[in-house]
Amino acid sequence: MMSMIKYPTFFCGILGALLFAAASIIGGIQIDGYNVISQYISESYATGIPNSEYLQYAYMASGILLTVFGFLAPSIFPRSRGIKIGFILFAVFYGLGTVTTGFFPCDYGCPSDSEVSMAQFIHNISGFLTYSVIPFCLIGLGTSFRKFRRTMALSKLSLVCGILSLAFVLLLFGNPTGPYIGLFQRIIEASILTWIIYCSFYIVRSAKDRLF
Repeated sequence: MMSMIKYPTFFCGILGALLFAAASIIGGIQIDGYNVISQYISESYATGIPNSEYLQYAYMASGILLTVFGFLAPSIFPRSRGIKIGFILFAVFYGLGTVTTGFFPCDYGCPSDSEVSMAQFIHNISGFLTYSVIPFCLIGLGTSFRKFRRTMALSKLSLVCGILSLAFVLLLFGNPTGPYIGLFQRIIEASILTWIIYCSFYIVRSAKDRLF
């Protein structure tokens, strides 16, 4: 039964991560003058951007896949309350959070003033909660993985990605209108997506090598 779950979990993780990465790259390319260093990812599919609906669908599809990945993964790893809680938090705050930010795009230019639409308000809250929780989620998973010899490599990667994402979340939150917000956000997302991809391959390798 466990081996049957491993492959769907692997494919959900890989496809979800790659779909998110592809949408963020394509979204930046299609807009003239878009600056990946100084502009948020959300600005590529904000309200008023022409022909951007498909990006919303891509992010929502990515979020659904990553939600499934997060909910399935705990049954694959050794029994641990920390591992289970970590993956569930990932599913809720990153998976469903990505669905939410895709369904509720920000206003054109993602303005930071108080006069924003309800969609951007929900978008902002979801994004804030995601970046507030996920770095600690990865760090917590890394700590929990350390308790098992066969997940030591995954523990190290989880801690590195968690600490790196936390550092840049602090920089982003410290100056959310600064000239490097796009760069900071992309480093955060790259850290999280790297962890997802590594974890997914770790899972599928365990199906062959019976690591757990």
